[in-house]
Amino acid sequence: MPPLSHAPVLVSVIVPALNEAGYIERTIASVEKQAGPTEVIVVDGGSTDATAARAAARGARVVAASQGRARQMNAGAARARGDVLLFLHADTTLPESALAAVRRTLFDGGNGTAVQAGTFRLRFDRNGWLLRLYAFATRLRWRRFCYGDRGLFVRRAAFEAVGGFPDWPIFEDLELADRLHQHGAFRYLPLAVTTAARRFERTGPLRQQLQNLALWAHYLLGTDPEAVASRYRYD
Repeated sequence: MPPLSHAPVLVSVIVPALNEAGYIERTIASVEKQAGPTEVIVVDGGSTDATAARAAARGARVVAASQGRARQMNAGAARARGDVLLFLHADTTLPESALAAVRRTLFDGGNGTAVQAGTFRLRFDRNGWLLRLYAFATRLRWRRFCYGDRGLFVRRAAFEAVGGFPDWPIFEDLELADRLHQHGAFRYLPLAVTTAARRFERTGPLRQQLQNLALWAHYLLGTDPEAVASRYRYD
């Protein structure tokens, strides 16, 4: 852990993307507003729209990788320069002072325990009682409820120690968070990222919520991720 007298630690924000031209600029802008040294790495999985061009125009480093969120995030981590990695979905924005809170959480020597990783709360860019209920659930410190749309920050050393994201088509975020909980201290920040409610709007809030619960149950039961991914559309 670097001494507190050193300059703020570089945070590498890694954004997996596939045809996210409508959202990517807002996501990068939310990082640009943060204090302290940061870099944004957009890992493009083969977009056919203007995602890569718009990300590059906003100053992000664009990396090409084979499609698959886990593969894309691992590829971004391999190219990152920071000692802290923050994985952020392409349709999700950070709240003000989020990265300052991350640095305090990971490197404040007064907490007695070296925190290895953590996550944020969640809110949506649309209203609705089911969306509010889902967002409220992220206030609970459930070890196996750390979905990637909440944003996940981690020390690089801890990320590498647990092997990064498993190369799964689904549940890769839940599995990494579970491994990090086992590896060391994990913190839940009282700040909320804002994510798009588009899946709920496309599928319908109730139907999407029921599908989310079914998927979560499959993960808790240890169902093979490949088998689950073949049965559900999940993006």
